[in-house]
Amino acid sequence: MHLNRRSLLGATAASLAFGGLARAQTAPETYLNEIEGYGPLRPDPNGIFDLPEGFSYRVVSFAGQTMDDGYVVPGRADGMACFPGRGSRVILMRNHENTYKQPNLGPLGIGRAVKKRPKPEKVFDVDAAGNPLTGGVSRLVYDLETGKLVKAEMALFGTSTNCAGGATPWGSWLTCEETADGPKQGLGKDHGWVFEVPARGRGLVDPVPLKAMGRFFHEAAAIDPATGIVYMTEDAPSPDRAGLFYRFIPTVPGKLAEGGRLQALAFRDAPGADARNWDGKVIWKQGDVRPAAWVDLKDVESPNDDLRFRGHADGAVIVGRGEGIFWGKGEAWFTCTSSGPGKHGQILRYRPSPHEGQPGEVEAPGSIELFLESVEDRVLDYPDNITVAPNGHLLVCEDRYSDVLRNHLRGVTPEGKVYALGRNVYKDNAELAGVCFSPDGGTLFVNIYTPGITLAVTGPWGALKG
Repeated sequence: MHLNRRSLLGATAASLAFGGLARAQTAPETYLNEIEGYGPLRPDPNGIFDLPEGFSYRVVSFAGQTMDDGYVVPGRADGMACFPGRGSRVILMRNHENTYKQPNLGPLGIGRAVKKRPKPEKVFDVDAAGNPLTGGVSRLVYDLETGKLVKAEMALFGTSTNCAGGATPWGSWLTCEETADGPKQGLGKDHGWVFEVPARGRGLVDPVPLKAMGRFFHEAAAIDPATGIVYMTEDAPSPDRAGLFYRFIPTVPGKLAEGGRLQALAFRDAPGADARNWDGKVIWKQGDVRPAAWVDLKDVESPNDDLRFRGHADGAVIVGRGEGIFWGKGEAWFTCTSSGPGKHGQILRYRPSPHEGQPGEVEAPGSIELFLESVEDRVLDYPDNITVAPNGHLLVCEDRYSDVLRNHLRGVTPEGKVYALGRNVYKDNAELAGVCFSPDGGTLFVNIYTPGITLAVTGPWGALKG
């Protein structure tokens, strides 16, 4: 399906769109810009994604479409990364956060009606009835010049709850399972792993979990190309959402399957701290910088799903719903979706030591900064997936499920000023996810999580206003 924002999606979609527009005209504005950004958001006549004047989108992929390999596009499109392809083509590696409880959202379609079945060795796990699990990764090849989808196929099959992940400097996608389900839930194997999937591959990869990177509620990953160290976030489950921030020091940089050391971040001056600032216990404020320390973790395959509790007991700092992470210029940016006194979210910045992962970092530690803490939901609310734009601004997806609050794509300047770049106006008001840029910086890709829509956004990127 290739639509621009002026195309009609049919009578049903049009009625939904204009019904939503009528409601929006009587409601107060959903966002509050701290700087002008690209200007006010304009209502999308198709009822999918509002953008500023001059910007437009194409629908690259929609859940339920048949792909080139015979499977259907799974639902719940989450984390994603863009890699260079041949000529004007790029490759999108896209997660699908489906669980064993959602049998109709996987690549076999509703009622598992797709007759084709992958070879057993290409399926990581099955449910109690022997059906492949419905999470995984799809691979899309998109032509930037023609604005058309060239190819779509599954790349990883039979995993669960593939939330976010991260691109590697060597051209692969790390996809992360945000779950600790396993045999107790009727599954064949434990889950909560990271898998590596090459972007330039074809068809299904062998599903090999990177167990040395730990078993926990993985969210996202980012790699420092200078050291090969992988930094990972954890979206810990309810009720406390008390996760950790991790780093994996590989034995051989670039070869994660050969193992390494897993550690968790601590505040050097406050072991065992809680960085969420919840319940009146505010331990730091926007702009504060704390020296970092790292806690060695044991038994990282964590059969009892207690890695975060053991790490905290040994001094690691608690962060609230660690989600998106992206490696910028010598630093990692990551979001804590529900942290802060008002639980609107935080953005943290980690700057590594000049001797990161080496003995010398004790004398010259890295640092962790509370870069932004939202106090107003119309400015920023529930930040999730994150990237660094070519102009150095952060772009942040919102992850708030609400009957009132819409989910926006926000821009954040290096000074911490926030502006709205896009708004999900599709009927389900799902989170936005998977934000990433093409290598040439001209096209932004983003997912509408439910039902699972991937958009390609173009426009006057150089027209940003202060």
